[in-house]
Amino acid sequence: MQNGNPYYFVGTNFWYASYLGLEKNPDRGIERLRKELDFLKSQNVTNIRVLVGVEGSGKINGNNRVEPPYQYEKGKFKDENLKGLDILMDEAGKRNFKVVLFLSNNWEWSGGWLQYLNWNGKIDTETLQKPFNWDDWRDYTSRFYSCEECQNQYFDQVKRIITRKNSVNGKKYTKDKTLMAWEIANEPRPMRPAANENYKKFLAKSSALIKSLDRNHLVTTGSEGEMGTESMELFKQTHQDKNIDYLTIHIWPKNWGWFEKDKMEEGFENAKHKTVDYIEKHIKIADELGKPLVLEEFGFPRDHHSFDINSSTKLRDEYYESALRLWQNSKRQNESFAGVVFWAFGGFAKPQPNQVFWKKGDDYMGDPPMEEQGLNSVFVSDKSTWETIRKYSKTK
Repeated sequence: MQNGNPYYFVGTNFWYASYLGLEKNPDRGIERLRKELDFLKSQNVTNIRVLVGVEGSGKINGNNRVEPPYQYEKGKFKDENLKGLDILMDEAGKRNFKVVLFLSNNWEWSGGWLQYLNWNGKIDTETLQKPFNWDDWRDYTSRFYSCEECQNQYFDQVKRIITRKNSVNGKKYTKDKTLMAWEIANEPRPMRPAANENYKKFLAKSSALIKSLDRNHLVTTGSEGEMGTESMELFKQTHQDKNIDYLTIHIWPKNWGWFEKDKMEEGFENAKHKTVDYIEKHIKIADELGKPLVLEEFGFPRDHHSFDINSSTKLRDEYYESALRLWQNSKRQNESFAGVVFWAFGGFAKPQPNQVFWKKGDDYMGDPPMEEQGLNSVFVSDKSTWETIRKYSKTK
């Protein structure tokens, strides 16, 4: 609800928005931020999902991570590195945006669970930095949910962020109406069935802590849904908690094997069908719990799996439309599917020619450092995609 009315929204993942204000060059920093917020407002996309801060520095799993960090060493924080977040919240507030802030990460590109495990001796630094396989990744990350020291460090960071006062406008975050929700983490997963119970306890403990610090804002998990928990029952159990205000799901048809990257057209109808089915399955859970559902991440590559900013996006546009149409039907009937948040906004970024992955000094865009730059980003120049988005975002 917003101002006494049901709140339905089309939003975007703009995770790097909290980092633009830290750029020394205003054209690459605050001016870019302002231009990108203005552009999104012109498209009626005024709900954004943003990364709060990074834990640690250096490579993880062979990949670069976002920098500079907020928690740069175990228990040591650089508050000045949240100035970019303060700037974002101030600029977003001037434009009547709503912001969802995720507080940590299951994945390596911002430190997250793996960094806490490393700081507490559960993964040595050499292992942390070199590439590891999926089974090892699951084994390592699942340890977070039984590592009390790791969780306490995360809780310390959460407390500092939530009780923060904005250095730009003097507003306490707990009182800022621009903030829509605190999110426990980006895509928290138990990773192994043996961690399920501890995972559930962690989410319950985290949401209770956040609510104890801030009763004025919503709290959610950042979950991908059934795919992340490997169990609809576990997904339901974690979201029926009284401190969790709405359900989240993410959908990644390529990563989940719903099509092959070199056979995108052949696999497209299957990906679209499975996407609609995935959303509808989770709507049923939302209805059972009497809470709203937000599809807060979904992405599709450019045509022919190209990373070229000038390549076409015909399949992506059609894929977006399938999700947006479902959302619009929910909106018109005042049902529980409340928000659609695409991954991800790339703004005015310019990918580096003949360079696939991000390096320090490059423009930030929707694709995090460990992903091919340009793969899932929607740039300002992607006119056909914005035409598709506007068709839904601007309708009553």
